[in-house]
Amino acid sequence: MVQENGKRKNPNILVTGTPGTGKTTMCTTLAEATQLRHINIGELVKEKNLHDGWDDELDCYVLNEDLVCDELEDAMEEGGNIVDYHGCDFFPERWFDCVVVLQTDNTILYDRLSRRGYKDSKLSNNIECEIFQVLLEEAKESYSEEKVIALKSDNIEDISRNVASLTDWVRNWSLPPPA
Repeated sequence: MVQENGKRKNPNILVTGTPGTGKTTMCTTLAEATQLRHINIGELVKEKNLHDGWDDELDCYVLNEDLVCDELEDAMEEGGNIVDYHGCDFFPERWFDCVVVLQTDNTILYDRLSRRGYKDSKLSNNIECEIFQVLLEEAKESYSEEKVIALKSDNIEDISRNVASLTDWVRNWSLPPPA
């Protein structure tokens, strides 16, 4: 579904951020609003065995970045995807038209991750990532500045506002991402 001028008919959006910032909630709602395809990398890794085993210390799969990128290549070239993952530096820059970094107040994030049952070490690690804006910096280093936006994601009102803003951007996607 690539137009004659080489431009995709629909944009690709990457939504990243520390675990617990609302990526999956926002991506699901945005996919419904825009009719774009939501690709949850964590689920894809489990379904298609795109990993190199389990990390007991971090309590998660060890992502095989090459396998993930190979699996996504055709869909990303076609366009119309919302990719949901906490990391971003291994995806090819050419894949994305907008990179959204969700950010959440640390006390809210702490409560969310505690409710998920995160071990103390994993909880501390994720809170530190948010405090030091690790994922925002990773996005800024990996993608052109005009593609990267940071959006507040503390509550349902923030998510609704973000979805509305991004839905407008998708409808007019040749414009720069919302500020």
